[in-house]
Amino acid sequence: MTAADKLTAALRSPKKAGRPAIMPYLTSGYPTLDGFAELVESVSEVADAMEIGVPFTDPMADGVTIQHSSHIALKNGVSLKWILETLRGVDNKAPMVLMSYLNPLMRYGFEAVVRDAAEAGVSGFIVPDLPFEECSILRESADEAGLAVIQLVTPVTPPERLKMLTKESRGFVYAVTKTGVTGGKVGGGSVTEMLDRVRAVSPLPVCAGFGIRSAAQIDELTGHADGAIVGSAFIEALGRGEDGATWLRGLHG
Repeated sequence: MTAADKLTAALRSPKKAGRPAIMPYLTSGYPTLDGFAELVESVSEVADAMEIGVPFTDPMADGVTIQHSSHIALKNGVSLKWILETLRGVDNKAPMVLMSYLNPLMRYGFEAVVRDAAEAGVSGFIVPDLPFEECSILRESADEAGLAVIQLVTPVTPPERLKMLTKESRGFVYAVTKTGVTGGKVGGGSVTEMLDRVRAVSPLPVCAGFGIRSAAQIDELTGHADGAIVGSAFIEALGRGEDGATWLRGLHG
C-alpha cells in the first residue's frame, strides 16, 4: 500500500467512527522551533491526519491568523529543508500532507522534495497556487514515490472540471467550503449541498476546509464530508498557549 493509499484509508476510518475525520493544520515552526517536533507527535495521537504548512511570504489562500503564524515561523528561521529534516525524526502516528505554495517547492526541486518528503514520512502535497494543468512535473515524481498530489475544488468549480479534478486527485479531495481565504466561519445548507455534489462524483474521501472552527460545525458535516480540516482555530489555540492535542480532543464532541 502506498503512502497515498494509507492516507485515503486513514480518512475513511477515523479514530472516532461515525463522524468526519479531523485533520488539523500546523504551521511548521510555530509557535516555536524547539517544540514543533513534540507538537507533531502529540497531535498525531489525536488527529486522523495532519496538514503541515510550509510558511511563505506571499500566501494567496491564508487568512490573517495563518499569515501571522507563518510570519513568526519565518522569523524563527523555518525553511523547507528544516521542516523535512524535523519531520524525519518525528515519531508520528497519523499521515502527514505538506501544504506549500509553489515557490518553495520549485526552489527545492520537485524530484528532490518528493524524495526527501517520502523519507520524512509525508504522504502527499497540497499546492493551492499550482493548477492541475501545470502540475505534471510534481505529479509524475509523486506518483513514482507513491505520494499524493491533492486537488482542490471550490463552490464555483464547474461540473465537468469537478469530475476531472476528483478523478485525478490522489489521497483525498480538498473541498474549499467558501470563496476567499482561510479563517472566519462556515456552515449551513449551501456548504453541505456543495459537499454532497463533490462526494457524488469523487472516488476518494472528501475533506472540507476553510472556516471550520468547532465540534458543532464538524457534527453538521457528518454524512456530507469524510474529513474536516481545522486551520485558523487550531493555530489561534496554539497562540493562546493551549495544548494542541487537548484542544483537538474537544472537537470530537
